[in-house]
Amino acid sequence: MISWYNIIIVFLFALVSIFVNIEGRSISQFLNQESQGTKWAVLVAGSNGWANYRHQADVCHAYQLLKNGGLKDENIIVFMYDDIAHNRENPRPGVIINNPHGNDVYKGVPKDYVGEDVNAINFYNVILANKSGIVGGSGKVLNSGPNDHIFIYYTDHGGPGIVAMPSGELVYANDLVNVLKKKHASGTYDRLVFYLEACESGSMFDGLLPEGLDIYVMTASEPNEDSWATYCGEGTPEEPCLVLCSPPEFQGVCLGDLYSISWMEDSDIQDRTTDSVQGQYSRVANRTAANITHGGYGSHVTEYGDIVVSFDSLAAYMGENFKNHSHDSVDAKSFSTSSSRNVDQHSTELFYLFAKHRKAPEGSDEKYEALVKLNEVKSQRSQVENNVKHLGELLFGVEKGNEVLNSVRPARQPLVDNWDCLKSYVKIFEAHCGRLTTYGRRHVRGIANICNAGITNEKMVATSAQACSS
Repeated sequence: MISWYNIIIVFLFALVSIFVNIEGRSISQFLNQESQGTKWAVLVAGSNGWANYRHQADVCHAYQLLKNGGLKDENIIVFMYDDIAHNRENPRPGVIINNPHGNDVYKGVPKDYVGEDVNAINFYNVILANKSGIVGGSGKVLNSGPNDHIFIYYTDHGGPGIVAMPSGELVYANDLVNVLKKKHASGTYDRLVFYLEACESGSMFDGLLPEGLDIYVMTASEPNEDSWATYCGEGTPEEPCLVLCSPPEFQGVCLGDLYSISWMEDSDIQDRTTDSVQGQYSRVANRTAANITHGGYGSHVTEYGDIVVSFDSLAAYMGENFKNHSHDSVDAKSFSTSSSRNVDQHSTELFYLFAKHRKAPEGSDEKYEALVKLNEVKSQRSQVENNVKHLGELLFGVEKGNEVLNSVRPARQPLVDNWDCLKSYVKIFEAHCGRLTTYGRRHVRGIANICNAGITNEKMVATSAQACSS
């Protein structure tokens, strides 16, 4: 005999089915949507300065596509230094673009963490929803629940096992992965997708991120590979733009990063409700690597973590892309495997300074100052190369020094065995040889290999002092 309880349950289920189908969705779609919970996003531009225009442009574009996808400002947390839109060098004051023909992507972007508040400590505490650990900023944290989906996008300069911040300490790979493990242990998300744009970005997860955390990571490059900026300046007969050149007034500035532009322009044109994160990986990997065989202008996009998560729809993390979405979007025809003129991220500062010197009037103070700065940066690069080379020779001999410092560990093996050693030895090197610049941080691999070789703290101190004394 059927109880009144069962009759009521069947009746209520029928009512929900009617309501959902009236809205144009099946009951399974409705239940699936409800089980997904809230969509959250953390967007990080880890640099500052006009020459690094592209990182904040990337983050602003990412915000616009998520906002247009239906995510609420209360669930989107933005880290950006905010010194680009109103920079005195900006030819379009108050405006940031991420595509040569793109619209303003700066308008409406939340100012959650700007200036000195863009730092590693705040970033970690935002992910862990630890409001008491936040200093400055809006105080907004990733206060997600067990059914929620999280999207983290980080664009920056990087090096082996590190990505930078405009203030405070570097973000080290082991610290970042430990934060993600703690987030998982807290039970405050269902699934998490992390996109990372930086040189050597694969080294932030390779051999460190275990499976079983319900986290999928896509990086712009392999652990020992540069990532690339794109939409850089005007083309030349020797180095033409393959698709689009930047507007002339942006000479010397890259409007975006190749990997970042690839996933965002893809997100702008795909049906996110039917396309998967894995589908995006395939297309973005092809576009980002397309020019490697023609001059090496590209990188190998790499996956880490739980690949099964990548079979979720893009909409589960980015929301739906609605028609009439016009923020920096491109049509399907212009989304190709080629890109405009590309510059590896380690060379973008020189690219900017060369352009600034070239376009300055002959005999002007501006031209002289640009030349002085250009020579200063080139000298710094030469100095760090000599210092590292000398350090390797003193520690391992003239024959073996370079080989040891530049050796790359096999895949699925972390950069270094002892991360505390690496952090300590980086500080020792900087104390005797000067602070590592964006370019100099590529030599963190060499310092990691010194740790892996078992060099003692005392020997590292003495040898660094000797190597950098002249």
